[in-house]
Amino acid sequence: MQRRAEALATTFESVALDYIESQKAGWKNAKHASQWTNTLRTYAFPIIGALPPNEITTEHVLKVLKPIWTKIPETASRVRNRIELVLDAAKAVGLREGENPARWRGHLDKLFPKRSKVSKVVHHPALPWQEAPDFMVELRKHRSASHRALEMTVLSCCRTSEVLNATWDEIDLNQGVWTIPEERMKAGKPHRVPITETLRELLLDLDRIDDSPFLFPGQKSGQALSNMSMLMTLRRMGYEHVTVHGFRSTFRDWAAENTAHPRDVCEQALAHSLESSVESAYRRGDMFEKRRVLMTDWSEFLAPECVSALAERGSN
Repeated sequence: MQRRAEALATTFESVALDYIESQKAGWKNAKHASQWTNTLRTYAFPIIGALPPNEITTEHVLKVLKPIWTKIPETASRVRNRIELVLDAAKAVGLREGENPARWRGHLDKLFPKRSKVSKVVHHPALPWQEAPDFMVELRKHRSASHRALEMTVLSCCRTSEVLNATWDEIDLNQGVWTIPEERMKAGKPHRVPITETLRELLLDLDRIDDSPFLFPGQKSGQALSNMSMLMTLRRMGYEHVTVHGFRSTFRDWAAENTAHPRDVCEQALAHSLESSVESAYRRGDMFEKRRVLMTDWSEFLAPECVSALAERGSN
């Protein structure tokens, strides 16, 4: 009777908040806890927050998800998953019995279309690869931090945040490698970027600010350049029809249509995960030297005159 009374007195909201508190130390992203809280508070708590976990049914879950499943499918999928995990936690401590009404496989998948069927794939507008060399000529006419950051982004094929938050202690010019730590990578794994001669020249030309660890410091002390800086640079250059992220697609199209580099090497250059868990257990390397050749070819395609000048300088 005491356990039943406790189950009836405990609400879904309180269990959810306890779950978030118990799990957040293991989440790599500090924002993850606030994202959990915000989505549940916005979509779930108004409908099931005050209910005891043992009273929540499939009908309640449907009431939460139906208004958002086709409008914001990615968010809806996350809300469903978070409800499921909270209810599993409630069951683990004896506050709930029976099947989980938020379970997807074999349950809600019979009532909702798959997220992939309702979500539109967002393609970042990209510059055609044939136009990339001319773009780089225009880009190198400018010397501001945002222009140099954009140049590094194109040369390295990294994401905006990976470049803007790069610090000098990640750069090893002697070994020719930029190592991005796992906490700054989307996949949660460290990523080594080959420093080609063109990229090396760019890095050597950057001014170091004594009180800032960043390659591209922002106006405020201790902060990196704004994540809008490169997009605004594109607009000022007259390239408002493309995005910074789109240059990763430009690179991928160039590699596929204009080179014989293996697909796995190209995808690894973009820090994309290819392997299943089984394949990952056997693949230990990151094809770094093969990627160095790939990225050197990319640099030469983008700015052959720069590569030639560097090669001539090195031979003298």
